[in-house]
Amino acid sequence: MAQLLLEIFSEEIPARMQAKAEADLLNAVLKGLKDAGLEPEASRSMSGPRRITTVLDGVPVRSADTEEERKGPKVGAPEQAVAGFLRGAGLSDISEAEIRTDPKKGDFYVAVKKIEGRDTSDIVAELVPNIIRNFHWPKSMRTGRGELRWVRPIQRIVCVLDGKTVPFEIDGHESGNVTEGHRVHGRGPFTVTNAAEYEAALSGEGHVMLTRDARRAKIETEAKAVCEAVGLELVEDKGLLEQVVGLAEWPNVVLGEMDPAFLSLPPEVIQLSMRVHQKYFAVRDPKTGALAPNFVVVANIAAADGGTAIAKGNRKVLSARLDDGRFFWDNDKKTGLEAMVPKLGTIKFKDELGSIGDKVERVAALARELAPKVGADADLAERAARLAKADLVSEMVYEFPELQGVMGRYYALEAGEPAAVADAIRDHYKPQGPSDAVPTDPVGIAVALADKLDTLVGFWAIDEKPTGSKDPFALRRAALGVVRIVLENGVRLNLDSFSEFPAQSLRKQWLVDKIIKNCRFPVSKGEPFEASEGNLGHIDLRPNRIVWPNKTEYVFGSIEEAARHFEDLVNVLRVTEPIALVGAEFLPTSTSEDGALIYTVSLGELAEHEEPTEVIPGFDGLPSLLSFFADRLKQYLRDQGQRPDLIDAVFALGEDDLVLITRRVEALGAFLETEDGANLLAGYKRAANILKAEEKKDKRTFDGDVDAALLEAPAEKALYQALVTGVAAAKAGLEAEDFAAAMSALASLRGPVDAFFEGEGSVMVNADDAGVRENRLNLLNMMRAAIGSVADFGKIGG
Repeated sequence: MAQLLLEIFSEEIPARMQAKAEADLLNAVLKGLKDAGLEPEASRSMSGPRRITTVLDGVPVRSADTEEERKGPKVGAPEQAVAGFLRGAGLSDISEAEIRTDPKKGDFYVAVKKIEGRDTSDIVAELVPNIIRNFHWPKSMRTGRGELRWVRPIQRIVCVLDGKTVPFEIDGHESGNVTEGHRVHGRGPFTVTNAAEYEAALSGEGHVMLTRDARRAKIETEAKAVCEAVGLELVEDKGLLEQVVGLAEWPNVVLGEMDPAFLSLPPEVIQLSMRVHQKYFAVRDPKTGALAPNFVVVANIAAADGGTAIAKGNRKVLSARLDDGRFFWDNDKKTGLEAMVPKLGTIKFKDELGSIGDKVERVAALARELAPKVGADADLAERAARLAKADLVSEMVYEFPELQGVMGRYYALEAGEPAAVADAIRDHYKPQGPSDAVPTDPVGIAVALADKLDTLVGFWAIDEKPTGSKDPFALRRAALGVVRIVLENGVRLNLDSFSEFPAQSLRKQWLVDKIIKNCRFPVSKGEPFEASEGNLGHIDLRPNRIVWPNKTEYVFGSIEEAARHFEDLVNVLRVTEPIALVGAEFLPTSTSEDGALIYTVSLGELAEHEEPTEVIPGFDGLPSLLSFFADRLKQYLRDQGQRPDLIDAVFALGEDDLVLITRRVEALGAFLETEDGANLLAGYKRAANILKAEEKKDKRTFDGDVDAALLEAPAEKALYQALVTGVAAAKAGLEAEDFAAAMSALASLRGPVDAFFEGEGSVMVNADDAGVRENRLNLLNMMRAAIGSVADFGKIGG
């Protein structure tokens, strides 16, 4: 058995790519050797800023001899068939083939080709260049020497098997047994014949820590130690730690200081500047929890002065970065959050859904509607929603998009907004992942729900739904966010009605945009607009449709809906004069407190009209959106240990209050785990199957009332009485939202159902008397309906 050492040494590999490349190289080598009939006993891999390495132990020095068989024609087959077989098998005469016997098919020819094993060095010499040429990197480059693409230019390839170099060449790079170490402390070169020499040379004189685990442990330990030595505490950042593990071959931790004046900036700005631009760790005072005027930097060199010069140089670089942050912070405070809001109208959200400013208007209206449901102040919820996206146009968020919402909170507090409004601005993006916390303050809950519901309804309205693994607008995350916010805060919300509200807002927005587009002179939303012969005077309201000046028609569900949308339009455009229409009139009948005219519609005899040329969006996707919520709820409850089929069974009832659905699913799950529940489920399925078969045969449904006078057998009488009592008890439990009581009422049916189907007194449903048969089928339907009032047991497995 031999050892294979493979190192691909290049210029600096991006830190984010190293771990995957390490695993991919190892897997590619293992797969290639396995395909060649070689199975190593053990394997390991290493990676760093300039190298990825694979080590295989217990590799056979030669692949085993094998035989390849090719089945031929029957003995005595025509000469043409035999000749074709010989050509395909590479035989010169049929006597070189073996004859074998099949008990059913008789004798037939078999060509047996013996394939000699190959030296492992020859296999590796072919395999490694092929792996390198076809290796996948997220981004790669080609050097001037040839067509080879690699993440960065390759400098050396070490390939040693059993102490000897495996010779091959790829685009001018010849394999060898020479590697090199750290650029400053131990460049080498080092000649190696096995993995032990390789690791000893590099980790010693070469000053290279080869494994990610070793570098990670050293950085983490030393970073905590240098902070504790001066009474401070490292702000842990696992993501940043993984980055710096890939940046230094010989990591040395240095504690630096920064100007304390920068601590007046929001801590998130300081941390993000350190993390994104400089790859520094932040440090805090454990007594106060506030950031300290220090930072931790990981150097790739062991400095003779202990890192003093390194700390000083990094302080200058960080100061320049934080000066930029202070400039953005000061400018944004001067502008003010409210002054940023109008700029949102210039940023496109989605072509069909308008600008971010349009979205803000819709979210603000929905947040006001949701506020009473979540116990929030409606004015605060609307205010928070109107300001929630404003920081997107701030200089700070332009520089650090990760701070959206966070900076909005700071700017809101600077402007004197209530804390609830400021916190809602920060929290309305939450949760942004499965481990992220959900908003818990009522105002934050209202705005977060409104934002996510508006996004979901909008994309459903324009049929931009997630497909397969593609979800470019993170709609699955938004829906799961709604589910988590609702359930973890116990929010009682009917998703159907609150999904319709943003749909109405979208209809209204669409209508306004269309009329502005079709008017004969420019009109701006929100500005006073005076009707005249040249614009709105030519709008024609006809049955189920509105016709604009260019004669394009837009269809509505009814005349009333068309009138309602026209009234919306009058309100949004703040029309100050009466508008006469063909076949109808909108006339001011009174004046509101703020002086605005209140319109009523008078519909007369409206003439028929030709077919419309354009249909207004129907937003018929809401049922599929509720189904989408059901899928996300399944995912959430499955993680909580609940069965997906129980969620389907409850959703089938048309319920859209997620809190009630969850409570009902939990009660149903507990009930089905009991003997009564399992037996009742079996009885339900038996009754449902009988009804399905008989309804198909009779081509009708059995949904009539049960005639007590036609009940003959004691078992059917007992079942009827149990159903009458159980239905009432279950109904009372459901109305009181006491699902345990409703399940208990169902449990009382178990005995009568068992007696009806099993035992000496069981009942024959298909009686000879047609009246008795139909009555018994109606009784089974009564039982199906009673059990189905709690959940659709037909969707439950088992």
